[in-house]
Amino acid sequence: MLQQTRVEAVIPYYHRFLAQFPSIGSLAAASEADVLTAWSGLGYYSRARNLHRAAKKIAAEGPPQTHAGVLDLPGAGPYTAAAISSIALDLPHAAVDGNVMRVISRLTNDASDLASTAARRKFAAEADALLDVRRPGDFNQAMMELGATVCLPRTPDCRICPVAKFCAARGAGTERELPVKLKKQAARDVPLDLLLIRSVDDDCIFLIRRSSSEKRLADFWELPERRHLPEATKPRRLGEFRHQIVNDRFRVRLWSALAKQADLPPGKWFAPPEWGSIPLTTITKKALVLAMR
Repeated sequence: MLQQTRVEAVIPYYHRFLAQFPSIGSLAAASEADVLTAWSGLGYYSRARNLHRAAKKIAAEGPPQTHAGVLDLPGAGPYTAAAISSIALDLPHAAVDGNVMRVISRLTNDASDLASTAARRKFAAEADALLDVRRPGDFNQAMMELGATVCLPRTPDCRICPVAKFCAARGAGTERELPVKLKKQAARDVPLDLLLIRSVDDDCIFLIRRSSSEKRLADFWELPERRHLPEATKPRRLGEFRHQIVNDRFRVRLWSALAKQADLPPGKWFAPPEWGSIPLTTITKKALVLAMR
């Protein structure tokens, strides 16, 4: 859950997720729809699918006991595998995330661009060389905590840093210039007009399901776009909000209308009690909150 997501945002999801799936067995036995629903709102849903697949693999084969075994789990890349191997299995593998690379960049006064593959490999090798093989889990957590709380991106607090005397950047006065990181790609504005279609006789709303083959948000339910509505139908504007996904900055306008089933794309009607039991896109959740005001 913490991949690409802030701790503050993760905590409530983490507690709810563990309450619903308290063991690897319960997670493995759950349906993908239930897992995605529990994850709904956190984004980066491939993480949820990989976690579900990993639970199934562990339930069938038993927990891995080697670094290679952890790395073979769905969704476990080098950082995740090193963190699990060192903390859970006490194996000597350095876990290198953004915080650790920042610490190493300053410790070694290295101005390599963090976005380059060569720099990442170099920092990983430095981390392996620094690793305390007697207590790899503690060492990795200490390095991550140092980067998260002291060796901060813009304002490193060198006065209280426990390794300040070993820091080459501190000695050279370049600690605030490192690490070097290219600017992110500029966000692009994406207009999006969504349609809230209510059933005539009750409070059901009409949702469509994203294709299983889509790269992002596969199988999630969402509101149809306004373009699906016949031109003769005049919708009523409910409001507007913004939502950003990576570099796409959506300007969402929400419209309300009545429509005949024959005029709608393939989809399904859902009553309010059902909204919490299906995986909804975050934009759809925000739109429903706006509509309920």
